[in-house]
Amino acid sequence: MSGGVYGGDEVGALVFDLGSTSIRAGYAGEDCPKAEIPVHMVVKDEPADESMEIDGSGDQSKKDTGSKKKYFIDTNSIHVPREELEIDTPLKDGMIENWDMLQALLDHTYGKHIRSESHLHPVLMSEPPWNVRGKREKLTEVMFEQYNIPAFFLCKNAVLSAFANGRSTGLILDSGATHTTAVPVHDGYALSRACVKSPLAGDFITLQCKKLFEEQNIDVVPPYLIARKEEVPEGEPAKFVRKEVPKVSDSWHKYMKTKVVQDFQATVLQVPDNPYNEDDVNNMPQLHFEFPNGYHQDFGQERFLIPEGLFDPSVVKGLDGNTMLSVGHVVTTSIGMCDIDIRPSMYNSIIVTGGNSLLLGFIDRLNRELSTKTPPSMRLKVISSPGTSERRFSSWIGGSILASLGTFQQMWISKQEYEESGKSCVERKCP
Repeated sequence: MSGGVYGGDEVGALVFDLGSTSIRAGYAGEDCPKAEIPVHMVVKDEPADESMEIDGSGDQSKKDTGSKKKYFIDTNSIHVPREELEIDTPLKDGMIENWDMLQALLDHTYGKHIRSESHLHPVLMSEPPWNVRGKREKLTEVMFEQYNIPAFFLCKNAVLSAFANGRSTGLILDSGATHTTAVPVHDGYALSRACVKSPLAGDFITLQCKKLFEEQNIDVVPPYLIARKEEVPEGEPAKFVRKEVPKVSDSWHKYMKTKVVQDFQATVLQVPDNPYNEDDVNNMPQLHFEFPNGYHQDFGQERFLIPEGLFDPSVVKGLDGNTMLSVGHVVTTSIGMCDIDIRPSMYNSIIVTGGNSLLLGFIDRLNRELSTKTPPSMRLKVISSPGTSERRFSSWIGGSILASLGTFQQMWISKQEYEESGKSCVERKCP
């Protein structure tokens, strides 16, 4: 290793993309992540004298000062009902809050999915555009000190999404679980000052679905409570045999209920082509949905009204429409904050990513909304991958492309550089 530059062509780099619902991990150069692991995990306090353990079910223990926590990680492990154990996440507002939980997540990823020693692979990791200096430095320190990696790079997820779509300039509209954001990227650099966020995203839609079920007295019973169900006519109350399970915590039960609601929103909801109109209610096609407990019903206007809130917050009950930006306004506000000479290139490549953008009709409606807001002198082009995995994993795919480029190898923060100049080198090397 000469001059502190890491030349890591012979060993594959690892790419970690940390999102608000899951962490995607895999080797650079591959077309999709090797693993997608939920960031939520079940937390158990244990007596401090027990030994550190990692068992085959994806369960891990981390030692804290004076106390000890055991974490149940990954889909199979967190879906098991356990006595009064809380479910939690290491992230808040897309940024890392609980470093112990993050390390447990990384330990599990290395041990169960990557199945390789951390000191063999350089790591490229994504971060939100609003990440703060202290957290960036802490992450750099954790990766070099705890995992002894040979090289590291931290990159804005909007920049990676642009690379995944073959662009170095464009506006990235990312509609995920916790928020919808618009981030302008110019020549491979995210313009954080023009980043615009709105809470109208996947979790907002989930909340509206829950309110709908409460209004219609639909009892959402998670699958873990159901031993078997019986056939009932449409609209009749469900009949099922309840399974005997331990007394679970409220947070875990809510998490399992949310999973059912998310299944509903992915299969039933559709964004209407035009602004929602009460007069069109009778013409709206219905869709059938069966809940885990056997209750089933047709949904008509509700399946269009709920996602309409993303584009017109004024239709949402109990929400002041002026307080939140609709998806269309998020885009135009962000572009309006850019320098006037780069606005044409932003309108010309609006790249849509994020799991919430997979709602049926989302792209078509966005196109219509923006065509009415775009100045006549600008050429509008909305780019979106047709495949679900490309849309959900776009920042990971961008990281995979970037970390495997020969020209990128001089960009790494090498172990030698870190030891010479400390964790502050991340601010200099990773814009």
